[in-house]
Amino acid sequence: MKTYLADIIPKIQRFSQKLDDLTKLTNQHWVSLSDINQSKQVYIFRANNQLLISDNGIVEKGSWEYLGNQSLLIETNEKNYLFKHGFFDENVIALKLDSTNNYAFFVNETKYDKELNTIEDILRFLEKKYLKNNPSGGLGINRKGSISKEDVKFDYEILIETENYDIMWGDYTTIEIKFQNGNVEKIYKGKSSGRYFFLELISGKVYYDNIEDAIYKLFLYKKNIGY
Repeated sequence: MKTYLADIIPKIQRFSQKLDDLTKLTNQHWVSLSDINQSKQVYIFRANNQLLISDNGIVEKGSWEYLGNQSLLIETNEKNYLFKHGFFDENVIALKLDSTNNYAFFVNETKYDKELNTIEDILRFLEKKYLKNNPSGGLGINRKGSISKEDVKFDYEILIETENYDIMWGDYTTIEIKFQNGNVEKIYKGKSSGRYFFLELISGKVYYDNIEDAIYKLFLYKKNIGY
């Protein structure tokens, strides 16, 4: 199994699905990106922890196990591998070989033979999807936007986002929002939960599944307390 250095993975990890969502991993045909032009090696993670590895139609049986803490053990006839979560969506899996900075890449077979046949193809695909098409640093919305909901209309601008850590919150992202009246407020995104929140004086953290809902509710909250 070939591995690659890929600086882009830490930059897009916030958009990754969790590795413990095993329904998205199992019973898919994942093509290993190694000597893909010479042979097609397909990994099928079965729900019973059996691993099928098809190398140009010749099948080897191995095993796999999710170990918790975003770790995956893969056992083959040749070697055993301990991987950490790198990046995971419906198109690409990047697994970080433990104690290294190298990643093993797997491509969903629906993308194989279409556009993702080399490591360069994959890196371009990920950069375009998660960075270039998202000028707010990949948050999925534009830097400037407007919300119109329930007779409430306002404009906002995302100024900056920074990565932070503290002992109570763990890893999180701080997102500064500037509203149309010039006031700047903060929304946060938890790394482990992937959810957005802001702080109310009485209730504390208030969570939302997407950033636009969080911005909308933050605006209403500030307006209700004399914003």
